Amino acid sequence: MIKTKILFLLAVNSVLFLACNDSGTKEQIYSPVNILLITADDLNYNSLGCYGNTIDQITPHIDNLAQSGMRFTNAFVNIAVCQPSRQSIMTGRYPHNNGAPAFDPLDDDVPTLQEQLHKVGYLNGILGKEIHLRPTERFFWDYYIREGDLASGLGIGRDPDLYYQYALEFFTKSKKEGKPFFLMANSHDPHRPFAGSDQEKRIWGEDLPVVTRTILPSEVEVPAFLPDLPEIRKEIAEYYTSVHRMDQTVGALLQALTDAGMADNTMVMFISDNGMAVPFAKSNCYLNSNKTPWIINWPGKIPEGQVDSTHFISGIDFMPTILHALHLPVVPDMDGTSFLPVLQGKTQKYRNTVFTEFHRIFAGIDYSMRCVQEENFGYIVNFWSDEDHEIRGDALSGRTFQAMKEEALEDEAIKERLDLYVYRVPEELYDFKNDPDGLVNLIDDPAYQGDIVRLRELVRKEMKRTADPIQDEFLERFMNE
Repeated sequence: MIKTKILFLLAVNSVLFLACNDSGTKEQIYSPVNILLITADDLNYNSLGCYGNTIDQITPHIDNLAQSGMRFTNAFVNIAVCQPSRQSIMTGRYPHNNGAPAFDPLDDDVPTLQEQLHKVGYLNGILGKEIHLRPTERFFWDYYIREGDLASGLGIGRDPDLYYQYALEFFTKSKKEGKPFFLMANSHDPHRPFAGSDQEKRIWGEDLPVVTRTILPSEVEVPAFLPDLPEIRKEIAEYYTSVHRMDQTVGALLQALTDAGMADNTMVMFISDNGMAVPFAKSNCYLNSNKTPWIINWPGKIPEGQVDSTHFISGIDFMPTILHALHLPVVPDMDGTSFLPVLQGKTQKYRNTVFTEFHRIFAGIDYSMRCVQEENFGYIVNFWSDEDHEIRGDALSGRTFQAMKEEALEDEAIKERLDLYVYRVPEELYDFKNDPDGLVNLIDDPAYQGDIVRLRELVRKEMKRTADPIQDEFLERFMNE
C-alpha cells in the first residue's frame, strides 16, 4: 500500500521528493523548485504601473514580471507594519498567534518556513531587512547580508548594483553546493526617508545611493486619501522616486537570476510588507494599509499575463502555499491555507474575505485594531479609540502630516479629516469597492446596518477560530448592542 506521507530522497547533488496526493496516487519525482521572494518596504499596492500608476515607466521591471506570470488584485498582508508583517508571512500565523504581535521575536515553539526548508536540504538566504525576522537562529540562514551603510552591505538597502552582486553570489553558491534555494531579497525602498528628501539628508548626509531618475511633483497624482497640497505633492514625488529605484533593485535581482542560469526552475514572488508611510495607510487597517501587489512568476506552471480578481489571498497563506508547491508536509496550527490550486487554474470558493489586525507601533504604544475586508466592504474596529488617545508612528514624520496640520488651521474639511486620523472612532465601515480610499465612513448610515451586523459576525467568528486574545472585549463592546 502506498504511504500517504512524503518521502525525501537526498542525493549527492540534489534533493528529490516523492509525493502522494490525497487519493494515495503517486505523483512524479522531480527536483525541487527554487524560491525567490522579493519584498518592497512600505510600498502602496497601486504604486506600480501594472496596478494603475500612470507615471510613465515608473516600474518597468515589475510590470514585465507581472506580464510573464500572474498578479492578484485582492491580495493583502495581515498586519501593516514591517516586522510583524514579515514574521506573519514566514509562519503562516496571525501576529496574535505567533508570539510577535509587534516588534517581538517569535515564540520558541512556532515553526518557520525556513526551518522546514532547512530540514530537507534547502539553502536559505536573506538580503536586507534581516533584523525584522527574529530570533535569527529560528530562520536557519545560510547566507545573511545586512542592510549595511553606504560603504558596506546593501548600501542602506537601496543600491541595486549591490543587490545584484550578492544575489548572484548566493545563486552561484546554490549551484556549487547542488542545493535548491530560498532567497528572501528585501529592498528597503520606498521606506522613509524618501529619495531626495530633506529627511534623507538629515539622517544619512549627502553621500547617498544613486538615483537615476527623479520623479517631479508635476508628474504625480496625489493619492485621494490625502489632500493635494504643495508639500504633500512634493513628498509623494520623493516617494515615487524611491519606488522607481526599488524597481531597479527588482530588475537587478531578476537579472542575477537569469545570469546564474536558474530562472527556468525558480518560482518568483513579489509583495510589499505594508502600505506607504503616510496617514491613512501604514500601521492601520485601511485598504491602503494592507492591500499589497502580489505577483507570481513560475515558468512552465503559470501561463503569462494572468490576472486573478476573484480570490482573496493574504500573508498567512504564503507559507502553506510554498509547502504545498514543494510537496512538503503541512505544518500544524497555521492560520492560513494554500492557494496553490488557484495558481493551477482552479477555484477556491471560500476565498472571499481577508482579516487584518494591528497591535503596537515600534515605540510600544498600543493601537489595537481588527478588520474584515471583502469585495464590497471593509469593517474596522479601533479598540483604542476613546476621543482622547492620539495616533503616533512614522507615518506622521516628513512633509505630509505637517502640511495637513498647518492647512487644518484654515480648512475645516482637512481638520475633520485629520481629526479622524488622529483620534479615530470605535468602528468604521467603508464601501471599498466604490470608495477605495475610505473617504466616507458609513458606520452610522441606516442603509448599511444589516451589513454591519453581518461583518461584525464575521470578525467574531474569526477571532474565536484563531483564539484572538481580545475577542471577549469585542463581544462585550460591539456584539451586545
